[in-house]
Amino acid sequence: MAIYELKREQYINAPLEDVWKFFSTPNNLQKITPDNMTFTITSPPYDGQVYNGQIITYKVAPILGIPLNWVTEIKDVVPLHLFVDEQKKGPYKIWRHKHIFTKSGNGVLMQDFVEYKPPMGILGDLANMLFIKRQLKEIFDYRKEVVDNIFNK
Repeated sequence: MAIYELKREQYINAPLEDVWKFFSTPNNLQKITPDNMTFTITSPPYDGQVYNGQIITYKVAPILGIPLNWVTEIKDVVPLHLFVDEQKKGPYKIWRHKHIFTKSGNGVLMQDFVEYKPPMGILGDLANMLFIKRQLKEIFDYRKEVVDNIFNK
């Protein structure tokens, strides 16, 4: 019944404007999500950047290939600095992912802060211990690798 946290930092050797444009464009999320998640954006195509109140819908299969619908609302957008995606409907009881971008030297320090709570009370806590925490770590490890390949060549 706890709220769990995941924190990540990554230095990206690119201008802040380029990093912001990439991460604040919803269509790029599919590029940094592992293929085994069968992640698909189901909202109408949108090539612009995130904005407050934006609703983005996805289909994702995180467990045993079972597809789930996920609805996210974008909040707290501060251009070139931060935005939050918060689950409105999906696999978690709570999911709040804060993305922070800070100019650092010739590049950007990107920070991810995720607060999440699995559903189903104590069973959700057990699921977190058995596989959710590990799976989230693997997803963010994959993202780091892809982002390094895109920006830090």
